[in-house]
Amino acid sequence: MPLSKGSNLQVPATALRVELGWRSGPGVPDADASALLLVSGKVRTDGDFVFYNQPAHSSGAVRHEGKRDLGGQVTDTLLVDLARVESAVETVVLAASADGGTFGQVPGLYIRVLDAGQGTELARFDPTATVETAFVLGEFYRRQGAWKFRAVGQGYSSGLKGLATDYGITVDEPQHAQPPAGPAPATPAPPMPPVTAPAPLPLPPAAPAPTGTYGAPLPPQSPPSVPSTPVRLTKVTLTKQAPSVSLTKQGGTSGELRVNLNWQTREQFSRWGGRRGRAATSNPDLDLDLCALYELSDGSKGVVQALGNAFGALHRPPYIHLDGDDRTGAVETGENLTVNLDHKQSLRRILIFVTIYEGARSFADLHATVTLRPEHGAPIEFSLDECTVPSTVCALALITNTGGDLVVQREARYLVPERGVSPQRTIDRAYGWGMKWTPGRK
Repeated sequence: MPLSKGSNLQVPATALRVELGWRSGPGVPDADASALLLVSGKVRTDGDFVFYNQPAHSSGAVRHEGKRDLGGQVTDTLLVDLARVESAVETVVLAASADGGTFGQVPGLYIRVLDAGQGTELARFDPTATVETAFVLGEFYRRQGAWKFRAVGQGYSSGLKGLATDYGITVDEPQHAQPPAGPAPATPAPPMPPVTAPAPLPLPPAAPAPTGTYGAPLPPQSPPSVPSTPVRLTKVTLTKQAPSVSLTKQGGTSGELRVNLNWQTREQFSRWGGRRGRAATSNPDLDLDLCALYELSDGSKGVVQALGNAFGALHRPPYIHLDGDDRTGAVETGENLTVNLDHKQSLRRILIFVTIYEGARSFADLHATVTLRPEHGAPIEFSLDECTVPSTVCALALITNTGGDLVVQREARYLVPERGVSPQRTIDRAYGWGMKWTPGRK
């Protein structure tokens, strides 16, 4: 149902998909969806802000699902479960921010709300934009025990930072070193007069402990709440035009680097009205495997993969560990792999790739997003291109260590194995790893 600015309607479902959409093209800025859970118009803590760097609320009520680009039509999706919104929360604000320009440069901008159970559209709002770099596009709010949706269309020229701080978010800004001041001329300090300590004052008599009902002592007061950690708004999106980034320059050269792969099938897009569907795949037999070829600084090589139970290790060579095998493609689970960057001096190169183990003949009907989250530094994300070849293996990203500089290179390269050649051997040949392969199973 199309809505005009300021209009509202009652929401007939509690499980909802909120879709931010636009058309991509040369010179079109990227856009990002976000949500804020408000009490009396403000967040309670920075944890009430859900966005690309903080993709899930602790209550499970709101989750950032990620982007999809289908032939130039881009969507960024939030999953909202109103039944799980805490009773104190009065409003769930749905916002968007532009990265690299203004919303006046973003064609076909819209927000729509879908019933997550049926895939039907409940509401749609197409705002008019000019110089705005952030928008409050809509909001869910409580009225007499029921939830309503309102089309808001309030713009900001101060970007995501301005929008976030307006609702009480503490933003972690990069610290820039200040040039050292010139030395001040030395001036001899005047002699200090002698100091005589005053006599201590007598302490007042101790007050009796306060008591509650029936003379029972009251429980001790809770300590003051610790302020939440400021959120970081920085991120890196790799594209064909800008395919690489230095982890070193981003400050992400220590701690753990988490690599997440999530996906869905074309059938899911149809089920959810042409866009991303439920995180759990509609094909229970589909099994994608996230893998990594590695080469260490001592020349040793190997593979981390579920096949053959070669899950690796995080605190000993190869310092790469694969989580348990997953078949859902969910953004919070999916396939996950961790690299221990505290041992970066032992890592020469890592090729992260994905294979289809079963359930599909190629990546042509699958749509995936890759996110690398260093413990320190901005997250790195990219979507895979549309697959047009009968590929069962795709190189995702190559991480190389050159003189201590860790560089992430977006590959997004679909490979077609020759008849009788495994996906692993195919990707080995393409990248010159030179390993010997034997059949394996999981």
